[in-house]
Amino acid sequence: MKKAYITLAALLLSISACAQNQNTQQEAFNPYPQGQLQMIYTAPKVPSKVDFAGTVVDLKKTDHRERMDREMLAFTYSHQNTILMLKRTKRIFPQIEPILKECGVPDDLKYLMAIESNLLPTAVSSAGAAGLWQFMAATGRQFGLEVNENIDERYNIEKATRAACKYLLDAYKKYGDWMTVAASYNAGQGRISSELSKQKVDSAMDLLLVEETSRYMFRILAAKLFLENPADYGFRLEEDDYYQYEEPEKVIKVTSTIADLATFAKQNGTTYRQIRLANPWLRQSSLQDKSGKVYEVIIPKD
Repeated sequence: MKKAYITLAALLLSISACAQNQNTQQEAFNPYPQGQLQMIYTAPKVPSKVDFAGTVVDLKKTDHRERMDREMLAFTYSHQNTILMLKRTKRIFPQIEPILKECGVPDDLKYLMAIESNLLPTAVSSAGAAGLWQFMAATGRQFGLEVNENIDERYNIEKATRAACKYLLDAYKKYGDWMTVAASYNAGQGRISSELSKQKVDSAMDLLLVEETSRYMFRILAAKLFLENPADYGFRLEEDDYYQYEEPEKVIKVTSTIADLATFAKQNGTTYRQIRLANPWLRQSSLQDKSGKVYEVIIPKD
């Protein structure tokens, strides 16, 4: 009998030791120790509709809803790109919005620009499109921009925005629908007009298109939602987190060649680096102006 008690006691001790060891292992492998915030991933809610440029875009169709869902997920979890875009809004939008208004282009078209360049004025694509509005060189020239080795006005925020307005208004005259205009900005008016005719629909939203253009329209809608109400999607930035727009110290009208921009910068109380950063359309260390054309050179504040 005594031997049976000893055996039973040993068994109970063994079970207790195993339980303690199991608890210890669970604690050791617990990725969220007590008091630590757990990471929980959720899908953003897709709205039933979005108002874009005065038109209500219906997102209740299964196809539209899932396409929108994909772009909202991309914005939600591409943290670096979304946060950088948010930070740049208060530097870029104040320069763009008055021009859109003056030209009669709906304010929402700034979100097209946002997805084109992530609001980076010096953005260049692998295909060679450049600036906030991502003009190809030939298209830029077609809409009045000077593009050469010395001067590239695709990087001039005001001039490129005015050129983009010309394109957008020209397309709107043709299509009468801003989402179709947006699709044409990505794929070209020739392609969109051809597909509308072949597929016998009136809006690019109803076209079967290559993936890039198909996604493009919904990326613009997603950009509007996120940039207008970032906190609704988990992005909470303080005011001083944003990159702010600063008015220039002065703007100098130039009508002749500047042989050396470093000397010009020093004469105007700034540096060559600051001149080039404030005027990215200047592509070399000089400004060649043999024709007497008027250029406006920004002198930034220190």
